[in-house]
Amino acid sequence: MLRTKSNLPKYCCYSIDRHGKRRVRFQRQGFSTYFTGTPWGEDFMRQYAAALDGITRAASNVGEGRTLPGSVNALCVSYYRSPDFNNLKASTQAMRRNIIEKFRHQHGTKPIKGLRREHVDEIIGAKSKTPEAANNLLKVLRVILTYAVSLGLIASNPTIGIRKYKSRGDGFHSWTENEIAAFEARHDIGTRPRLAFDLLLYTAQRRSDVLRMGWQHVVTDDLISVQQDKTGTKLMIPINPMLRLSLASVPRTNMTFLITERGAPFTPPGFGNWFRKQCDLAGLAKCSAHGLRKAAATRLADAGCSANQIAAITGHKSLSEVAHYTRAADQERLARQALQLGGVRRT
Repeated sequence: MLRTKSNLPKYCCYSIDRHGKRRVRFQRQGFSTYFTGTPWGEDFMRQYAAALDGITRAASNVGEGRTLPGSVNALCVSYYRSPDFNNLKASTQAMRRNIIEKFRHQHGTKPIKGLRREHVDEIIGAKSKTPEAANNLLKVLRVILTYAVSLGLIASNPTIGIRKYKSRGDGFHSWTENEIAAFEARHDIGTRPRLAFDLLLYTAQRRSDVLRMGWQHVVTDDLISVQQDKTGTKLMIPINPMLRLSLASVPRTNMTFLITERGAPFTPPGFGNWFRKQCDLAGLAKCSAHGLRKAAATRLADAGCSANQIAAITGHKSLSEVAHYTRAADQERLARQALQLGGVRRT
């Protein structure tokens, strides 16, 4: 049976069965199963998460007798089996598990009962040079220690009252208009880099959502239907005329708009690396895929859109998350108005 790895999640490969049908197979630690659905799609990732969780549960059961009751290890094992964790989206589970396992590796044998606020302060403080990592760890610790309280392993949550670190910057660099023009000059309409660029800029969606888009999501000639992977938010995004030009070259037979040179859907990490190279070819070392989402929101704000109007496109649930875009645009607009009023008074 021929098996080739091609842009699939870890431990997965394509298998060609005796009927000539290509299927996705998961193999790890002697466990094997086949998945259905589109790779990286929501149903596919649910199956993937269940397979991973099954492997983790089996591994946990093997060493269950060595896991000390009341320890961080025991809490983590219990949390992974809980509805609180299993009801999360597959992508959220993977992100949360990654953070928990790093914490567990350092503190797994320690008892939960003796954990106090000063201990958490010290653990979080060790990551102070990377504020976002520190804040992500604090967020996850709040969740699992709240779960520990519900189990009676600890009387109160020692993370309560601990403040997040202030971010040192604005996160991903937001593309300037000059940088947008430079990318467009380097990559013509009809190329894969330009298609990726136009999808990101003119839908204002995260790369994970853009990578799942296909002709099946175009509900009318001027609307794309989106259900965001991270939040579950459902949106109808108007198709910008520039995006329509880029989409004109995409075959209707493609599973997704964006595919690799081998004809398979991109993985999010693979796409990130590939798009990074396209930015480098345009001389844009600071630019990234996520930065185009910020650029799209900035454009909307500069056009005079309110926070509610921007959120209707970006899908942000909290208006405070988009307020800084409108705040910056309003500041410039108000400053110009102030100078004009000042000039009137002087005359």
